Parts: sequence; structure tokens; C-alpha cells
Amino acid sequence: MPAQLVAVNVVHELIRGPSRWSAIDKRPVRGPVEVTELGLAGDRQCDTRYHGGPDKALYAYAEEDADWWSAELGREIPPGLFGENLRTRGLDVTGALIGERWRIGGPKNGILVEVRSARTPCGNLSGRMGIHRFHHRFGKTGRVGAYLKVLATGSVRAGNRIVVVHRPDHGMTIGESSRRS
Repeated sequence: MPAQLVAVNVVHELIRGPSRWSAIDKRPVRGPVEVTELGLAGDRQCDTRYHGGPDKALYAYAEEDADWWSAELGREIPPGLFGENLRTRGLDVTGALIGERWRIGGPKNGILVEVRSARTPCGNLSGRMGIHRFHHRFGKTGRVGAYLKVLATGSVRAGNRIVVVHRPDHGMTIGESSRRS
């Protein structure tokens, strides 16, 4: 089965995190969503020192890793719970190489993105999950998801196909990068 987008998530409401406001409460939206160099139309990042900007325009998380967490925690991990913009299926986000490029959607109005870095989880994730220091546990697994740079703008929607169009020669994956930090 080809890789695809399971959900496209934008901020539902701002919530108060342990130390500041957060836009981690992301939820799925229906239909196509425009994507600019700075992310999804209708989305927001509160602390742009750590989130957002061209190199962190989108945050992708794999359904397979969410399923792993679901089994680990004994609870559902619906799309957007970890604050991700894109929930994928059939794409090894943890095994994605830094610099890997993905085409999401069709060639006419889909997007082209580049894997830039592993997510560095913060205390807002622990607050969202209701589990003390969860962000430390999350980070140690390497199953943190990937920040993406938008190289070609367009629109995306749940059900879009994802194709890896470039893999660099080095072997630094999102999971390895996460465990090193």
C-alpha cells in the first residue's frame, strides 16, 4: 500500500501550557488545506523560538509510531494529539533521513517538502498528555516525528499519496538525530 496522509491537522484552540501558551491542540480538518513556506493555512505556532519558521513549517508524525504509543500507554492517540500537522501511514518517519524529500499530493497542486530535523519535545507535550515528564520519555524513544521545510507550495488533504522522491547518501535518520540530542 502506498504511503499516504491520514489527517491534516491545524490548531483547534490555544491552551495554557506549563510555562506559556501553546498551539499544541491540533485537530483534523476536512478538505484541502493550503500550504505556504510557513505551514498550513489556519494553523498557528505560539513560541516561534522553537516551533515554526521555514525549517519547521510542518510537523509530520507516523500512524505506526502513534499505534506504538497507543499500545505503550493503553490509550488512543488520535491525529493531532502530539501537535502534528500531518499524520502519515506507510511512511517510516522515524527512519526518514535528514534531507529526504517527499512529494505529497499530485504534481500540479501538491507540495514538496524536505525532512529538516527531529522534533525536540517540550513540557507542553507532557501537559497535553497529562503525564508528568512525558516529553523526556517521548524524546528518548526516537519516535518524535519530523519537522519539514516546504520547498514547493500547494495544498494537501487527508488521503493524499506521499512519495519519497529523494534520499541523501548519508545515514542520519530522524530517530538517530533525536536520540543524540
